[in-house]
Amino acid sequence: MAIIQFPKDMKWGTATASYQIEGAANEDGRGVSIWDTFSKTPGNVVNGDNGDIACDSYHRFEEDIELMKELGIDVYRFSIAWPRIFPNGTGEINQKGLDYYHRLVDKLIESDIEPMCTLYHWDLPQALQDKGGWNNRETIDAFVQYAEVIFKEFSGKINKWLTLNEPWCISFLSNYIGVHAPGNKNLQLAAQISHHLLVTHGLTVKKFRETGIDGQIGFAPNTTWLEPYSNRQEDIDACNREIGWYVEWFMDPVFKGSYPDFMLEWFKKKGVELDIQDGDMEKINQPIDFLGINYYTGHIARHKENEGLLDWEMVEMNYDRTDIGWPIFPEGFYKVLMRIKESYGDIPIYITENGSCYNDEPENGQVKDSGRINYLQQHLTALSRAIASGVNIKGYITWSLMDNFEWAEGYTMRFGIVHVNYRTLERTKKDSYYWYKQTVANNWFEN
Repeated sequence: MAIIQFPKDMKWGTATASYQIEGAANEDGRGVSIWDTFSKTPGNVVNGDNGDIACDSYHRFEEDIELMKELGIDVYRFSIAWPRIFPNGTGEINQKGLDYYHRLVDKLIESDIEPMCTLYHWDLPQALQDKGGWNNRETIDAFVQYAEVIFKEFSGKINKWLTLNEPWCISFLSNYIGVHAPGNKNLQLAAQISHHLLVTHGLTVKKFRETGIDGQIGFAPNTTWLEPYSNRQEDIDACNREIGWYVEWFMDPVFKGSYPDFMLEWFKKKGVELDIQDGDMEKINQPIDFLGINYYTGHIARHKENEGLLDWEMVEMNYDRTDIGWPIFPEGFYKVLMRIKESYGDIPIYITENGSCYNDEPENGQVKDSGRINYLQQHLTALSRAIASGVNIKGYITWSLMDNFEWAEGYTMRFGIVHVNYRTLERTKKDSYYWYKQTVANNWFEN
């Protein structure tokens, strides 16, 4: 057995998102979000599930923080629900919303857990969506105003900030593929929204610097990896397009001030051209303090003419899959981190999401989720390889602390290291919780 050892200053954590866990959708002045609307539209979410109650963490956050404290983690990544702060997206501030997050953050600090705050994890106020949502540049201004309020309100309490979670999902998954809120299916719209999101990110970073508060700021794009089926250039190019759609499309503008030419040319072939206003690229190209990386899956692929948007097909290699159907491909985790290092240098990186879906249920009070433990072992080994290869990894935050509302899959898919009974809301620590607890305590594991 090999010992997989991590650096002494490695930070360990878990993550959640507001709409997925909080519930209390109609309490204390919270406004309606696009996910409230989307989930209550028949046919959008499995079983018609929604986040009205979710894990009820709004009322049970102290119990959830006790679980984290026992776990021994350093960092908790959570998101703030924009509609709790500005029920209509702009205008009057809802003090009760701010009060809730103060109680949460104070309890984290009291428990020696560092809060890492995501400002936007998909719950756009419906009032802004009604005016065009992220396709309307007024939403950019509204977000920066919201962010400034949060920065000033939590100055001295929160020192690590993420502007946006998974801008690929906010734009393309939600407005081109259409399986997430608001459910549009328009490639030009999605591409333009991706640009507006990057402008939003840049202006939010700029605003953060202007406030002069202590802390660090970044964003958390989701990544994937396609390994070419062969060394033929057409296979390599096809895989690069898919990776580039997630990685270079969102990272090049931030780090280099321009979109990748190979992706611009491909989109142009598909009839897509961005409306980039004067000064936009300079706004996006703000120095960030760290990069969040979300990674779950990848696979082998090859070129196939007219297959999907990017002309590639997956080649089935019979990899093990998680219960949501995603191939387990830890090699891709290593390779995408290496690609990011080679492209953007030694930017400090936090793994802000990595985890797996296994739907194991309690038996005699125990949840035997050996699949999740194996997944964590494989991906933490890949992460150790990346560290040994010079990638500047500062921390690892697993998704998720507990089972929760899994977007379009409703409550049918479980990613937590803590099981949630959605009828009673009882929390049960899974075997993976105890495995992760030991790994955090030791800073190593045997593989």
